[in-house]
Amino acid sequence: MKRIILAAVLALMTVTPGFAIAADHRVEMRNKGSDGSAMIFEPRLVRAEVGDTVTFVAIDKGHNSSAIKKGVPDGTAEWKGEINQEITVKIEAPGVYMFQCTPHFGMGMIGAIVAGQPVNLEAVKAIKFPGKAKQVASEIFAEIEADD
Repeated sequence: MKRIILAAVLALMTVTPGFAIAADHRVEMRNKGSDGSAMIFEPRLVRAEVGDTVTFVAIDKGHNSSAIKKGVPDGTAEWKGEINQEITVKIEAPGVYMFQCTPHFGMGMIGAIVAGQPVNLEAVKAIKFPGKAKQVASEIFAEIEADD
């Protein structure tokens, strides 16, 4: 009986318009990335859908995830995680969500979430990025534009 109910639910999910299961994306906060880069989020660019969540996991100590000021779509909340703590962020609107590790921002420890169309890309490109973050931001923006 349980199998029949499960099969019915799964069948209904595939034919019901607009029914989707939200995904949880995992981003690791690391001292050293798989490519040898220092102070990095892996992955640094996440493609998500509205309704998905992104969980930032502190693999190495001394990191957090925080929205970059004015780096999220209009009307959505910025977040600021605690150092060494996991934080989960729900994606509430289409656009680009720029994030940083607060203590390592100038060292280029930044990343982006793109949900649907990057409607606020020009606004986030106007953010003043310090130090190495400027170079990393340029690379992320090029990657976003190449995918669109």
